[in-house]
Amino acid sequence: MKYFKWLYPGIGVKRWMILATFGLSLMVVVAISAIQTISRHNVLLASFALGALIFGIFLVYTAIKNILRTFVRALMPQTNNDLASLVYESRRRDFLSRGPRIVAIGGGTGLSVLLSGLKLHSSNVTAIVTVTDTGGSSGILRDEHDILPPGDIRNCLVALADTEPLIRDLFQYRFEEGGLKGHSFGNLFITALSKVTGDFERAIKESSKVLAIRGRVIPSTLNHVSLVAEFTDGHVIEGETNITACGKPIKRVSLKPADCPATEEALEAIENAELIVMGPGSLYTSILPNLLIKDIREKIVESDALKIFIVNAMTQPGETDHYSSCDHLDALISHTDPRILDICFLNTQPIPKSILARYKESSSYPIHLDTARIKSKGYEVLNGEMLKVDGQVRHDPEKLAKLMLDRYYRKTKVS
Repeated sequence: MKYFKWLYPGIGVKRWMILATFGLSLMVVVAISAIQTISRHNVLLASFALGALIFGIFLVYTAIKNILRTFVRALMPQTNNDLASLVYESRRRDFLSRGPRIVAIGGGTGLSVLLSGLKLHSSNVTAIVTVTDTGGSSGILRDEHDILPPGDIRNCLVALADTEPLIRDLFQYRFEEGGLKGHSFGNLFITALSKVTGDFERAIKESSKVLAIRGRVIPSTLNHVSLVAEFTDGHVIEGETNITACGKPIKRVSLKPADCPATEEALEAIENAELIVMGPGSLYTSILPNLLIKDIREKIVESDALKIFIVNAMTQPGETDHYSSCDHLDALISHTDPRILDICFLNTQPIPKSILARYKESSSYPIHLDTARIKSKGYEVLNGEMLKVDGQVRHDPEKLAKLMLDRYYRKTKVS
């Protein structure tokens, strides 16, 4: 009985099936006639038969194309693309699915910038994101609703999104007035989903489906943790926002509680990774909080993946004042393990003086590149132009991703 549904009115298939049948019939009749015509050496009839054959092929092609289009529209009702574009997109997704397994570790703007470049080369990207944010909308939602801070996770989801720009803009929309002032829609969406599902991790996965992301976004831990900083003057302060506001040189950071477990998915991703990237981003408040989790740190050290540390281009006021590139490296390995990385990526792209003057007003300066010191510690250094200078200094996602993938493929060829 189900086969009769194809005869229902309005399906849009019957007419093309009839056209295909007519075209095939015409081709068969013409083929038989052509054989008889050729045997009689009638050139005029042979030419007519050839024309009729071409016309029959055209009819069959048109019918099949429209039947396929009907099926595509039924299975993908939101698309306005033609069939060729859909096939191209399918092949592109297939290509990306064969890309290297990449784990990117960090938080804040730096990680989301990196992800937007990596997704152009592979859909096997896993972002492991810090959950120590205590400021702004994330901090309020964390305290009021007893959930993990969603802000950094939201930024990573949007960076990996493969959906319409309107949906991405919606997730990043921030209310500017009323009771929701300061909150972004994406933060509220993730919070609401975590309440509906009763599971913050599931809320992230469902949000990933809405944004059709290329890859995965995973919190480094599902436990509530706080970042604690000990400053060089002996003072100890808890809370990410409080630490950055203090503006004093940091001696060491730690997590509270110190023994929080990593998420299983994060450990699995690191274990299967072919490329592990740390940074760019805030050294003490975005990168290190993930690496302070013992399980994550040990998995990275044990991994055979190529491990890259992307050093920031500018110092960060209140965190890395007066730091050189080797100072960044020293802070990283003193908190973790010297075996946690293989290569340091350092930017050599010049920054316009007008932009440097503006950054100087907030006590932010270009990081001094002491390459020789890094090499003396046994690490490889890769220098390159990695910035996108458009009024502010930030890493260029495409330049950065290309440099990393080029270095990764050189390693695989040697191996």
